[in-house]
Formats: sequence, structure tokens, C-alpha cells
Amino acid sequence: MDGMATASTPTPGTFGALLDGLFGRFRVDRLAGGRQHAYVVREDMRSHPLTVRAFQRIRALLVSETAVGLAAIVIAVVLASHGVQVPWAVWFRSTVVLLLTLSLYVFAWRAQLGYYWAFARMRLFSRIFPLVTVVVASFPGLYPTWMVVEQLVFSALMVGVAVQLSSPTMRSAFPPPVRG
Repeated sequence: MDGMATASTPTPGTFGALLDGLFGRFRVDRLAGGRQHAYVVREDMRSHPLTVRAFQRIRALLVSETAVGLAAIVIAVVLASHGVQVPWAVWFRSTVVLLLTLSLYVFAWRAQLGYYWAFARMRLFSRIFPLVTVVVASFPGLYPTWMVVEQLVFSALMVGVAVQLSSPTMRSAFPPPVRG
């Protein structure tokens, strides 16, 4: 398994190419990936139809999570505009979770380009986020019932991402770098 493959390059003139250029200029992969920043899986592994299909499912789950996160903010705004007191924890959680979900898009994008570090971060976060969410949702009185339901839906979607990332297809497409 060659860790010195090159990452896919987005089509020139696209938004992806612009972002990729900014990532290179500001060394985001180096900062986020640490020692593994240059380890890229082979093109044939990341372009395999089963890998591509898994990333399509992951994107669909992330879009669903984003919709759930936006819905939580909309519900909070509507309730507040009707005079209902919305706890600060709702505003904080809604905003933070939406931002964290958006960061997962970046990891998914970089993983699709072949960066192992992004795949590993996504896999880690997709396992941790649901646990933290369920634990926090279980604190009595911290969130209104609608927010607890939103958190459980968010967790279920995130578990779906974790399942996709932990599939035999994805694990074989993204072998860990050999320590040397």
C-alpha cells in the first residue's frame, strides 16, 4: 500500500480547486494531519465504486444532519419570536453542533481526495459525537423535549456515518500508514 500516492486534484476553476489552493497555501493538511498529512491512499482505492457509493451515503447523511441542525435553530428562533424563553444551552448547542457538522464536510472532502488523516478524523468524530450528544441530552432539564429529540436524531445520523466509515470497503480503501 503506497502512502506516497498523490491526492486527487479538483477540476481547475472550480470552488473545490480554489479551496484546495487555500488549503495548500495555508498548510491546513499539514496542521490538521500532523505526521500523516502527506499520506494519501491510492487512486484505485478511493475511486472504487463501493468507496464512491459510501462517500455518497456519507454526504447524504451529512446533508440530513445539517438540515436537522438548521431546523433546531429555526425552531429556537420561532419560539423566541413568540415569547417562549429558549435556554442558552439550546442556542449554544445548536450553533456548535451545526459548526461541527460543517467541519465534517471538510473532512469528507479531504478524505475523498485520498487524505488518510481526514478519513481517520471523520471516523473518530463520528464515534465520539453521538456518545457525547446522548450523554448531554440525558441531563434532566438542560434541554426542552424537542431539542432532546433533535439530539437523538443527530446521533442516529452520525452513527450512520460511523457505520459507513467502518465498513470493510472503507477500511480497506483507507489502510493506515505503516509506522516506520
